[in-house]
Amino acid sequence: MKTIFSLLNKIWLPAAIITLTSSAYAQPPKVACGTITRIEKFPSKYVDPRNVDIWLPEGYSANKKYAVLYMHDGQMLFDSTKTWNHHEWGVDETLCKLLSEKKIKDCIVVGIWNTPKRHPEYFPQKPFYSMSQPDQQKILAIGPNKNNPLLGDGPISDNYLKFLVEELKPYIDSHYSTSPGRKTTFIMGSSMGGLISMYAICEYPKVFGGAACMSTHWPGIFTTVDNPIPAAFLSYLRDHLPSPKDHKIYFDYGSATLDALYKPYQQSADTIMHAHGYTDVNWITREFPGDDHSERSWSRRLSVPVLFLLGKQ
Repeated sequence: MKTIFSLLNKIWLPAAIITLTSSAYAQPPKVACGTITRIEKFPSKYVDPRNVDIWLPEGYSANKKYAVLYMHDGQMLFDSTKTWNHHEWGVDETLCKLLSEKKIKDCIVVGIWNTPKRHPEYFPQKPFYSMSQPDQQKILAIGPNKNNPLLGDGPISDNYLKFLVEELKPYIDSHYSTSPGRKTTFIMGSSMGGLISMYAICEYPKVFGGAACMSTHWPGIFTTVDNPIPAAFLSYLRDHLPSPKDHKIYFDYGSATLDALYKPYQQSADTIMHAHGYTDVNWITREFPGDDHSERSWSRRLSVPVLFLLGKQ
């Protein structure tokens, strides 16, 4: 447990506790190509306000229609000079390269910032409340100290998804030249962001046509010992997977740091995918030996899920 929480301190908490007033985040990120528009403190009746960064590709035109890729942990996507660990996903570089090579559809990226409530916002809510009361209470007691539980008073991911679907997406579709249908609306994240992406496509299969779940944090917390959470997540996936006829789902994992925990759970998820009729046409699971739990690793392999979701037929 001590080792896992030391990883938590290095990998998780700093990304979650950055506030919107931090000087490091005061200005929009610089991008290698395309442009960034920032909506500061986007208001919501469901969740706390947060910044949203919209990336538009070179040559963006109102005369075209663009697919939309919604990405969690938006402050980590574009500019390493403005992130807590000086790492980034390199989203602009990857998408510009693939667009210039004409390998993917015209698209924009909506980077949704996390908040200090990152863990409860990204933790799938229905699986949590499917567990027994003693298991729920045990999980709610986990945290650095009794005054700072990891999940707060409990998951609030249903409201986070309502914010995305009922407030943010309508704004994006009304202010940008998007193709708003399911076939051109995608969601992506890593770690807890992978979990909430899986949850989003299951909860809103008419909204999202594809989800990329990178380094999916199946344990939900930071130990696999006597942990009922993965079973609850997998049971939920079994009962709520959308149809493979009109959805695409991507999973991956590395083998170092926190990613070393994921393989057996991902293999169980893969069994569920097979049983529901998913094939290599609409589903990929990839293992990346040696990759750790970091933006550097996700950046190196970002083109794989982007091509899978947005690739031209």
